[in-house]
Amino acid sequence: MSATKLLVLGVLRMHGRAHGYQVRRELLSWSADRWANVRQGSIYNALRKLAKDGLLAQEEAEPGEAGPERTAYRLTEDGEAEFDLLLRRTLVDPDSGIAISAAIPFLPFVGRKELIDLLSHRRVKTESALATTRHLLEGNDEMGKPAHVRELFRLWAIGVEADLRWIDELVGRLEAGEYRLADEAE
Repeated sequence: MSATKLLVLGVLRMHGRAHGYQVRRELLSWSADRWANVRQGSIYNALRKLAKDGLLAQEEAEPGEAGPERTAYRLTEDGEAEFDLLLRRTLVDPDSGIAISAAIPFLPFVGRKELIDLLSHRRVKTESALATTRHLLEGNDEMGKPAHVRELFRLWAIGVEADLRWIDELVGRLEAGEYRLADEAE
């Protein structure tokens, strides 16, 4: 799954319509260039590809402030559906990698109960991953691997334990009513 795709669709969902520079500026304000490796070219490529796939509609070009005209985009109905699907898949999948960071800014697009359910499902899968990692760590000598490979399994276990802690803390905050979510009035 592409973090860039989720980020671009999500920014357009947030703003209703935007041109590439606005998308880029928003993502840079989140430092997405550092954690998601989102570059200027990848944003414009994603916009063109998503439009070609029917997930975005191009609006009329508008004059740039000091440069060329800018093409604004908005999500199509299919784009809305794709964003919703990507967001929910990412929230549930502990193997989503960096895409979970791309999903976090868009948590307000999910209702409270559904979000807690999605995170609870992620927790079950993450617990399973931790059990597998611990099994690998305990059985490493029998697998004939070099002893230092244990450090790799320890690193994985610490990462998975951190994911579990984050899920538990976020669910606790959500259950306490923190954050305004999609099913709550302003």
